[in-house]
Formats: sequence, C-alpha cells, structure tokens
Amino acid sequence: MKRAKTDNGTFCAINEAETKQRKDSMATEEKINSEEQLQEENITTQTEETQQDAEQQDATKNSAEDAAGTPEVEIDPLEAAQAEIAELKKQILYKVAEFDNYRKRVIKEKADLILNGGEKVITAILPVVDDMERALEQMRKAEDVQAVVEGVELIQKKFMGILEKQGVKPIETKDADFDVEVHEAIAQFPAPSDELKNKVVDCTLKGYKLNEKVIRHAQVVVGI
Repeated sequence: MKRAKTDNGTFCAINEAETKQRKDSMATEEKINSEEQLQEENITTQTEETQQDAEQQDATKNSAEDAAGTPEVEIDPLEAAQAEIAELKKQILYKVAEFDNYRKRVIKEKADLILNGGEKVITAILPVVDDMERALEQMRKAEDVQAVVEGVELIQKKFMGILEKQGVKPIETKDADFDVEVHEAIAQFPAPSDELKNKVVDCTLKGYKLNEKVIRHAQVVVGI
C-alpha cells in the first residue's frame, strides 16, 4: 500500500513537470513567433520606404529628363526687333489719329465760340432795345421833357447794370492821376495850381474795362 502511494506521487510530479515544460515551450514559441512577426513588419516597412524612395528618384529623374529633353525655342533678334517696331508704329498711328480728332474738336469749339460767343450779351441787351423803342415812341408824343429825360436815365441805368454783370466797368477819371495804362491824353491844359498838374481835368470820352482788361482807353485832358 505504501508503494502504491509512492508511485502515485511520482506520477503526479512527472505530470506537473511535463505541464510546466509544455507551458515553457509554448511561451518560448510565442516569443519566437512575436519576434519573427516584428522582424517581418520591419522588413515590410523598410521595403515600402525603399520603394517610395525609388519611385521619388525615378520621378525626379524623369522630370529632369523631360526638362533636358525640351529644347528652348530661340527667338531671332531681328524678328523680335521688327515685331517691336511694328507695335510702336501702331501705337504712334493711334496717338496721331487721337490728336488729330482732338485738334478738329478744338477748332470747331473755337469757331462756335467766335460765332456765338456774344449770344449771352446780346440776349441780355434785347430788353434795353425794347425800352429804347418805347421811349422813342413816347418822346414823339410827350409834352413833358423832364419825364422823357427821367425815362431815358432809367434805360441808361438798366443798360449799365447789364454791362456790369458781364464784367464791363467804366474807367474812373474824376480827380484821377493821369495813367497811360488806362487814359489817352487828347489835350493838355495849363493847370491853375500845382495840385492839378499831371491830373485829369476833363474827360471827353469814357473808357471801359472788361474783367480788368482795358477795352477802350478814356480820352482825357491833362493838366500841365
């Protein structure tokens, strides 16, 4: 009975040893498989990188070959110069035509201004002409001379107002120093005093300015 017990214990011990050995063997095998799988993955990665590098090098090489294989088109300097001259001629002709049109337009505008420049002034004067005609008609019938005079004075003031609006102003002569720029001496008169020497003592014809430009000199008598 004791021997049987001993045999059973030995058998259990052997089973445990075999089980442990199998486990160790399986662990070793799994470790080997894991290392082999890792090596395979590394090899695959390196292979892919190598292929990518090769493809990139091929692409760069092909681009360089394409660039080298495309010859540059040489431009004839004479043809380029002729084309540039033709373009410049075209631009010059355009500018000449444009300037000619401008010149014609200016000439036409100037002619219109000369022909119709006085239209505004004439239109403003027409009411004065109407007043003069009515005044003449009344003068033929009037018995009151003073009334006629007053009527003519009103017409004269109206007319001068129109001229002033157009920039026309009379040249002052009363007690004025003689000025060759605005006065025309038609006579000289011995001055009764030193204060009247080189002074305007009389005006025989009024002078006028148009926007500060003398359009008619005042005819005056000068004291000497």
